[in-house]
Amino acid sequence: MTRAPCPGPDARSPHTLPLRGGRGRPGRVSLRLLLCLGLLATGSCQTPGDAPSPGAPKQWNVLFLISDDLNTCVGRYGHPLVRTPNIDRLAARGVRFDRAYCQYPLCNPSRSSFMTGRRPDTTGIQENTTNFRKNLPDVATLPQFFRGHGYSPVRTGKIFHYGVPVGIGTNGMDDPVSWDRVINPRGREKDEEDRIINHVPSIKNIGGSLTWYVSSGPDEEQTDGKIATETIRLLDEGRDRPFFIATGFFRPHVPCAAPQKWFDLYPMDKIELPKEPDHLDRIPPAALSVKPWHYGIPPEDQKKMIRAYYASTSFMDSQLGRVMDALDRLRLWDSTIVVFFGDHGWLLGEHGHWQKMSLFEESARVPLIIAAPGIRGAGQACGRTVELLDLYPTIAELAGFAPPAGLEGASLVPLLDDPQAPRTRPAYTQVVHAKVQGRSVRTERWRYSEWDDGKAGAELYDHDLDPHEYVNLAGDPKQADTVAEMKRLLAKVRR
Repeated sequence: MTRAPCPGPDARSPHTLPLRGGRGRPGRVSLRLLLCLGLLATGSCQTPGDAPSPGAPKQWNVLFLISDDLNTCVGRYGHPLVRTPNIDRLAARGVRFDRAYCQYPLCNPSRSSFMTGRRPDTTGIQENTTNFRKNLPDVATLPQFFRGHGYSPVRTGKIFHYGVPVGIGTNGMDDPVSWDRVINPRGREKDEEDRIINHVPSIKNIGGSLTWYVSSGPDEEQTDGKIATETIRLLDEGRDRPFFIATGFFRPHVPCAAPQKWFDLYPMDKIELPKEPDHLDRIPPAALSVKPWHYGIPPEDQKKMIRAYYASTSFMDSQLGRVMDALDRLRLWDSTIVVFFGDHGWLLGEHGHWQKMSLFEESARVPLIIAAPGIRGAGQACGRTVELLDLYPTIAELAGFAPPAGLEGASLVPLLDDPQAPRTRPAYTQVVHAKVQGRSVRTERWRYSEWDDGKAGAELYDHDLDPHEYVNLAGDPKQADTVAEMKRLLAKVRR
């Protein structure tokens, strides 16, 4: 079987936020308002941010789920081999965004961006070693915003940046003021690192190389299994005020670790490498960071790495399924906003490249699913270009709160009610290779990238005709008008 390419607020203090009034929405917030009006005689109706009183309509909960390094090699995104029945099940309940993009294809910059609602140029974070508080000491993160509205934000697993696997079981580069409580599970695979297979031994960092292994023990003893267990326990606890639970799964981040049964889903004879035309000589050298191509590792080892990535993806999906089963059992779907996404993509040999840190589609594009009570687009797909930057204002509005000032994304709520509604905002992704800044803008049809403001080259790809980005049209005179328009769009966010 041929392996198809993966388809296609400001705040005076981080603890005390000004409370904002709610903003009604047809069909859902209006229902809350009707319930509230029925209780006016007793004075029990609460404004956003007040502690709930007995009999008051409960604010919606938020369950914020991230998978580390997850690309769109997912069943519901059209992959013919990868089994992700629970991501698929969530997509049937929510809106699946088919053109969702990270702002920086690396953990710390991406997470700093979507958790603050600011672009990497604003956070000043473009690597994995600097905490965003150095540059934005008073910014209110998404969970802080919800705490200001009466929520109790809790984290389990990786939400802000962790080094993987070294940070597993620790706070990593967490942001303590964002949480009322944190839980840092550590599974048995963390203790089995002597079993890791490293296909690129010249890269000593096992969390930055092509690494994998089969972990012993049942799913529940793995780190992601324990993260799911802790999330379920938090859901089971019940409380007098709404919850904001952030769950960060570590897989499929390398080392791609999972029990044997998940590897068994993918026999080696079903794994094939990308079959691509010769095209790398037409791409600016600044865009290409992996040399030699495929790190020079043999094709059979590349297949083993792809298999391990698929296996750890399916394992993570099964833990997501356990959390969804708890939502079923506790009947929380009608009172909970559920968001699931990957923090950035991951290349699996496309363009001779692996991992992230690229402006190619496979690195910039992410799976994103949003399910919320009463959305009219449930079960549909949205083809509009969106950004992870849009999550902050979207979740705020879904919960009935006016999004705070200073956010640089735009709410996706209109697309949750009508996935085909017009939207003209493009998506922006940036990265640095060897001190050369690359910036990319993505519309529904085109991707345009510039390196060092174009001085080190440019790329233009027509996704209607070339969804895998094999033909660079940046120098084609016939596309001069398109290039000019894409340069105009790119200049809108360039600093």
